[in-house]
Amino acid sequence: MYQVVRKLFFTDCQCAEDASTKYEDLFAKLDTNKDGKVDVSELKAGLAAMGIKTGKGAAQKIVSSGDQDKDEGLDFNEFSKYLKEHEKKLRLTFKSLDKNNDGRIDFMEIKQSLAELGMEITKEDAEKILKSIDVDGTMTVDWNEWREHFLFNPATNLQDIIRYWKHTTVLDIGDSLAIPDEFTEEEKTTGMWWKQLSAGAMAGAVSRTGTAPLDRMKVFMQVHSSKSNKISLVSGFKQMLKEGGVTSLWRGNGVNVLKIAPETAIKFMAYEQYKKLLSSEPGKVQTHERFMAGSMAGATAQTAIYPMEVMKTRLTLRKTGQYSGMFDCAKKIMKKEGVKAFYKGYIPNILGIIPYAGIDLAVYESLKNLWLSHYAKDTANPGVLVLLGCGTISSTCGQLASYPLALIRTRMQAQASVEGSEQMPMSRMVKKILEKEGFFGLYRGILPNFMKVIPAVSISYVVYEYMRSGLGIQK
Repeated sequence: MYQVVRKLFFTDCQCAEDASTKYEDLFAKLDTNKDGKVDVSELKAGLAAMGIKTGKGAAQKIVSSGDQDKDEGLDFNEFSKYLKEHEKKLRLTFKSLDKNNDGRIDFMEIKQSLAELGMEITKEDAEKILKSIDVDGTMTVDWNEWREHFLFNPATNLQDIIRYWKHTTVLDIGDSLAIPDEFTEEEKTTGMWWKQLSAGAMAGAVSRTGTAPLDRMKVFMQVHSSKSNKISLVSGFKQMLKEGGVTSLWRGNGVNVLKIAPETAIKFMAYEQYKKLLSSEPGKVQTHERFMAGSMAGATAQTAIYPMEVMKTRLTLRKTGQYSGMFDCAKKIMKKEGVKAFYKGYIPNILGIIPYAGIDLAVYESLKNLWLSHYAKDTANPGVLVLLGCGTISSTCGQLASYPLALIRTRMQAQASVEGSEQMPMSRMVKKILEKEGFFGLYRGILPNFMKVIPAVSISYVVYEYMRSGLGIQK
């Protein structure tokens, strides 16, 4: 029976009409009670009867993935749509593994591909993997053998596509509101994740240091610029240089760099826990669940390190001699204003996570799907420039959406350090800005903010690649 199904279903040449007929024949064989639906038990029993081996829980995953109307079964349209989409993913993965483009995968290509995913295996292990897929005993796997082996094994961790398109926090543009990094099970078990987080933290530190003058200018304009006191980039830098010299351009950068490591670690740990709590299916996280988990993880991390955010703003705006350093700043704030001062601007900051993370994720997913549907013919790898472009555009859109909240947060953080400044709650401050400066008053300082995006992304990417190499992370 298995050989009959194999000849019937797995052939080299399949036009759309033939494929549809094959799907119909297969669906008819699996739908044993003829109710027009294939449920988990029918799928499991049918595939076993045909001699098709499936992994643990594979039938349940197939039905869950394809079941659009949530009736716990697949009708013919759902069944054929699932197979077509899954086959496309398998084709992309096959092409990515077939390094020499000869239409066959050998054990060296398997070994090399796994090494690129951070898994070093022996030649013997690679041969074992190959033998488990190889049907005709040639010690190579062609497309038909690959499809035959994986078509009914949902392989939700198609590592190639996931790793290429992982929306990573490596692109550090000075804001910590993005959704955290995701790691594969292999990276978690091999300990590769902490190396990648370390490389990302170092990249962020160098990137923020390189763009610190523009970041200070952004904060300076957010707090001091208004219709009556217009500050341009040139006049702003002149004021800073006159008041404190060249080194004053890096005020507040120490705290900004110092908070990267604890925030990254807390966010990553919290994200893993929230994903487990929110995912409707073990091991599979939907986009909306990922957004919720990411936003909650961001809020958790921000709550823990927020006093450092306040100190960064105070140190960035300080006048020469006002504070001798981070600890002196903390001591003076505590003495004069109390503990509450360390959480000024907390509400707009937390609210800012939602539009930032939501738009960042939505734009990135849209750009990814656009590329995969139009250009992913021979490989799932979009290349460095496409990934950097998608990440930069999505992060910039996220910043654009959340910027007014970031400005309110910064002004609230800075209130006590600005002479004659009135202590206002968030709603009153928004109202005052809109009355005095209009809608665009909420976007003061956005020019230097956008100016730092491209250099920040470029620096963080270059440093990250060097760190990966130094820490022995395979590309």
